[in-house]
Formats: sequence, structure tokens, C-alpha cells
Amino acid sequence: MDKHSKLSYKDAGVNIDAANEAVGEIKELVKRTFNDQVLSNIGLFGGLFQPDLHGIEEPVLVSSIDGVGTKIKLAIMANKHDTVGIDLVSHCVNDILVQGAKPLFFLDYIAMGKLNPTTIVEVVKGLTWGCGQAGCALIGGETAEMPDVYQPDEYDLVGTIVGIVDRKKIIDGSNIQAGDIILGLSSSGLHTNGYTLARKICFDVAKLKLEDTFPGTNQSVYDTLMAPHTCYAKIMQIVIKLADVRGMAHITGGGITENLPRILPEGIGAEIDLSTWEVPYLFRFLKETGNVDDIEMLRVFNMGIGLLFIIPEDHLTKVIKAFEQAGVSAHIVGKAIKGERKVYYKGNLKYAQPN
Repeated sequence: MDKHSKLSYKDAGVNIDAANEAVGEIKELVKRTFNDQVLSNIGLFGGLFQPDLHGIEEPVLVSSIDGVGTKIKLAIMANKHDTVGIDLVSHCVNDILVQGAKPLFFLDYIAMGKLNPTTIVEVVKGLTWGCGQAGCALIGGETAEMPDVYQPDEYDLVGTIVGIVDRKKIIDGSNIQAGDIILGLSSSGLHTNGYTLARKICFDVAKLKLEDTFPGTNQSVYDTLMAPHTCYAKIMQIVIKLADVRGMAHITGGGITENLPRILPEGIGAEIDLSTWEVPYLFRFLKETGNVDDIEMLRVFNMGIGLLFIIPEDHLTKVIKAFEQAGVSAHIVGKAIKGERKVYYKGNLKYAQPN
């Protein structure tokens, strides 16, 4: 190029017009998540939200930020982007839910190598669906085109959730006592963790393709691996009002082994009976195909349990009844015990058989 030629931002790799097109297409989608507490519209420098503090004596804001991780590589491989937004919202919501918080609003960040309005619209559809099931508003976001950082077809997705809880109702695990019951709620699959190992096993070792039928199932590889992250907000808000929930752990990176001890008080351990639930076949396939031992499986994957919560034994009957009425699968997986603040496993994992 001649040194006297004029340059534009587009010549450098950033298309402002494409960004404006994307924003125009997602406006109506985002507005569907708004409620009376949202005071701003799309396009302002900051989102405005006036929380309803009725019945909250000492309001405490609870926030969390996270990403989808390498699960997003599968969406890029398939060129299907409508569920990663659900994954992101559900992961973030569950992270504040375990402290007793009610989700208020969500913000997202999408960084792309080459801005694609169609992809952005698909991602935002997932975000708005996730916000809808969690009962929060999507009040802001940022889309960045960064051709020197990402490959043209690559992108990353990050989100921030803000919620609220009354200070006296914060759930931090400090009241957990020996003898308390540990219950587990089923996951929908891998959720948003362990995908670097799962992809290596599925695509490098087993040589699977996304359109193949996943071994031992009647689903495709894509549908099996991309099952959206479960959001536990609605059912756990019912349980929190019903029982003395003393602690909750979202089973994400690190599995049960590393996440459950985060909520245990000093002098209290957790005894988990591995034989009390059936581990979905997906995990059995990963274990056997990748020759991964059970200890490593429990450190990397959720093993079919997406959330653990701890209640006094005398609250168990009414909690189980509430889950049955809601059609939610819950398992008694263990109990709190006196001991070092860690997980003590007993029994053997019970893996599901192939279909």
C-alpha cells in the first residue's frame, strides 16, 4: 500500500458497521428480559437498575464473573451458537445462588476475531433465554472485534451476574454441623467444565465427529457434549424458603473434590458415598476411552451432580417432598462429619450402562 493512501478502521480489521448491525438486531431480544427495575435502555454507557428492597433489612450485593471455557470451541466447530449464552448465565447464576442470592441483572462480553452479526444474535438469544429462566435482566454488554488477538472464526464469551441477599440470610457454610445431610441435584452433562480433556478424548483418541452418534447413546456427539448448563435458581429459591439450607456448592472446575470443601467450616469434613447415584454413561465413556482413573474424574468433572447442598437431618422429609412435587431429581449423597475440611469418599462409582 502506498504510504499516502488513506486508511480506515475497516482496513485494519475492525468493521464498525457490522457492530452496529448486530446491536440493532439484538435490541428487541434484550428488552424481553427487562422488568420495572431496569431504568435504562440499550446503548447508554452504563446499565441502570433499581433493586426492589422490600422485605430486605440489610441488602448485600453478590457478584460473580465467569466464562464458557473451551466448550465454546464445540459451538465454533458446529457453527451453532444458540446455547453457549445459556451456559454462561446458568454458570454465573449458580455461583451466587449458593450464597443465597437472588439474581438481579447480567452483563456480557463477546470478543471476536471477525465480527459476525449472525453469530452475535445467536449468542444473545441464548443469553436472554438463560436470563429468563433465572429471573434476571440482561442490562448491558460489550462486543469487541480483535483481529490481532483471535482467529477470524474464533470468539470468547464472558459474563457478570449481580444478585442480592439479606445479610442475615447469607449462606456461607459456617453453620454446617456433623450429622447434616448432603443432597445432590443432577447435572445435565458436563455443564461448562472439563471440556479440554473431554475434547481430547472424544476427538483425538476416539476420533469422533460432532455429527456422529455418541457411543452408547441415541444422541449425536454434539447434543451430548453441548447439553446446556442447568440453572438451579427456581428450585433452590423454593428450598431456601422451606428449610435451613446451611451450605451449597456449585460443582464446577475441580469437581466435588475441590468445590465442596470451599463451604465447610473448620473441623468439619464431608463423607460422600459414591454408590448413591448413577453416573451418566457420558462419564463412563470418557473414563474408559481416555483411561482416566476415578480420582482424576472426580477432580475434573461433575460426575452427574451439578449442585450439592447441606441441610439438618430433620428437614430432609419436607425438602425431598418439595423436589418430588417440582419433578426434580435429588439424591442423598452423604453427610457432614467431624474431621479435616475435605471430602472423604466411600463406596464405588456406579456408572450407567450404554443404551
